[in-house]
Amino acid sequence: MFKFKPVFKKTKYITVKNTIENLPKEEEKKPNIPDGMWIKCDKCGKILYKKDLDANFKICNHCGKHYRMSAKERIDLIIDTGTFREIDTEIKTINPLVFEGYEEKVNKAKSVSKLEEAVVTGIGKLYGKDIVIGVMDGNFMMGSMGSVVGEKITRAIEKATKKNLPVILFTASGGARMQEGVISLMQMAKTSAAIARHNEAGLLYIPILTDPTTGGVTASFAMLGDLILSEPQALIGFAGQRVIEQTIKQKLPEGFQRAEFLLEHGFLDKIVNRKKLKKTLYKILEMH
Repeated sequence: MFKFKPVFKKTKYITVKNTIENLPKEEEKKPNIPDGMWIKCDKCGKILYKKDLDANFKICNHCGKHYRMSAKERIDLIIDTGTFREIDTEIKTINPLVFEGYEEKVNKAKSVSKLEEAVVTGIGKLYGKDIVIGVMDGNFMMGSMGSVVGEKITRAIEKATKKNLPVILFTASGGARMQEGVISLMQMAKTSAAIARHNEAGLLYIPILTDPTTGGVTASFAMLGDLILSEPQALIGFAGQRVIEQTIKQKLPEGFQRAEFLLEHGFLDKIVNRKKLKKTLYKILEMH
């Protein structure tokens, strides 16, 4: 005869008492803190409460380090509540060079950043004054400049020229987007030409350089402002420090690509603390 193995086994129920008794002592003492509630400042080493950091415009209240912000956070920082109207949302990214895996990277970036591309452009009011604003977001493929980024910035500047409005543009980028090759590099000339026409119309253009601003963005519209502002300690440059040192065979000064060094050597007009940025921009707009 066949013997059947028992299908049902006795279940050992885990009681609260058993669970606590079986926990290692270090687990008993460890507090149950949700992930992301506290962060350690990577400049001064102080422990920061995330909600306090957000309420302080993402500035460490111990050392003043300016943490990176999203496009939405920057728009909320300087644009009057309820006045921002996004433009050119219909422009979509394609894969012009049929670069393998590019679509997947773009889709992942969309999911992570909740954006369609690495720049948001629109029209809004700053203390009641109409401006055209563009904000690059490093959460989308490190703010790299592809054809859509260049097109959106160019259209925003052209709209400002047509409506006789100033342009304020926040830069944050790792440079040109390699997946689009020379098409990406063409955006440097296109955006620069749009700024030249805006300038010829006697209109004001202010780029605000944030951490990091590098590569083709630095070599084009980031450095073409009537006044060039920056946040404290922002990394600003074209090539990386190691690349330059290997090329010229020399050791470079400490912090030579930080905003403070560039201000000292005439590349910037002013470094502005984030808390004072909106009022500073308003004063510049008033003077102009």
